[in-house]
Amino acid sequence: MEQGGTDTMVKTAVGVAGGAALLSPIGMPIVHGLAGLAIAGFGIFTAGSLAFKAIGAVTGMENPFLPKQSIEREEIH
Repeated sequence: MEQGGTDTMVKTAVGVAGGAALLSPIGMPIVHGLAGLAIAGFGIFTAGSLAFKAIGAVTGMENPFLPKQSIEREEIH
């Protein structure tokens, strides 16, 4: 028997055993937990991206309380 055939057979056996374990009654909470982590991670990523964009927009704005001439003089100095 070749080494490549043995590797493929072991990988297939591990895949089948892992799938069966996740579909068992004990494995279902793990599946639900992984799905919850994925959803929470996506939410955190989205909130961080929006916060980063908002901060970038606010820091790039001119100061609305200063007259236009004051802003031009500040840039010259």
